[in-house]
Amino acid sequence: MAQNKYDDPDFFASYSNMPRSQQGLEAAGEWHVLRTMLPDFQGKTVLDLGCGFGWHCRYAVEQGAASVIGVDLSEKMLKRAQEMTQDSRITYQRGSIEGVEYKENQFDVVISSLAFHYIENFAEQCRKTYRWLKPGGSFVFSVEHPIFTSLESQNWIIGPTGERLHWPVDNYQLEGPRNTKWLTGDVTKFHRTFATYINSLVEAGFQIKKVIEPEPSPEMLNQIPELKDEMRRPMFLMIASMKP
Repeated sequence: MAQNKYDDPDFFASYSNMPRSQQGLEAAGEWHVLRTMLPDFQGKTVLDLGCGFGWHCRYAVEQGAASVIGVDLSEKMLKRAQEMTQDSRITYQRGSIEGVEYKENQFDVVISSLAFHYIENFAEQCRKTYRWLKPGGSFVFSVEHPIFTSLESQNWIIGPTGERLHWPVDNYQLEGPRNTKWLTGDVTKFHRTFATYINSLVEAGFQIKKVIEPEPSPEMLNQIPELKDEMRRPMFLMIASMKP
């Protein structure tokens, strides 16, 4: 069964207070890189899986998309997205990423931001997305990096005076659920290896166009000096692919 933590009032309130929730894409540490991997949206039909507050949906129409469908399981997320959206080209649909179905060759672009590590069967998602895309269509997504998801703790090893000694990696090859704590509650994420992400795309028929493990921008490093530790291990993995 798909998780719906975001409709828990305390969890949603905590998420709503995050900078990326309040300030949008420019406050998301990975956006400066993800933006460069997105295709030309002019005149395109777009699907956003795990759309949250709809930031990427609105960006797509700002860039000229003809229509966008944003999918999310959370009623609270979609309510906020609707409140922030004043464009008839965007339609929000409540449903799980795993459960929605669309027509073959329906979309020019499918995007997803930091959502696929919550689904169990990524290979099946790749096969479905391949069917939904038109030939020449783009599939671009970000996830938490496998180095970040391998251990349930998802935290630094701390030294005796509170310093961050190193980031632990263990059970890397053991794919499957990881029960971790985030914000105000327990969250289940699904760890899979870097190879599984790549091979699932290739086996579904996609061509890999670009793979990036993003670093914080120089501007964010200047504004938030503690982000220097993000240079010590990758937190995100971003992949741009295409249906031939």
